[in-house]
Amino acid sequence: MALATETRSDAQIQQDVLAELKWDARVQPNEVGVSTKNGVVTLTGYAASYTKKWAAEEIPHRVRGVKAVANDIQVKLPGSSERTEITISF
Repeated sequence: MALATETRSDAQIQQDVLAELKWDARVQPNEVGVSTKNGVVTLTGYAASYTKKWAAEEIPHRVRGVKAVANDIQVKLPGSSERTEITISF
C-alpha cells in the first residue's frame, strides 16, 4: 500500500507558520516576518533577546511541509542592556 504524498504550497506553509507564531506565547507575531520559497521558511524582524530568536526558529519546524528554516531575525537588546565603547574595558 503506497502512502499518498501531499505537496503543500508556499502560501499554505506561510499561513500555518504565521498561525503557529500567534499560538506560541514566547514570540509576538508582529515581531517576525515570514516568507517561504520551495518549502524553505525565512524569518526576518527583530527580537528583544536571543531566547526569542531561538524560539522563533523552532516554531516553523512544527509545520508540515517545512524543509528548512533560515533565521534572519536581528536581536536588539533593550536600551539598558546595550553596551557602548565607553562601558567596555579590558
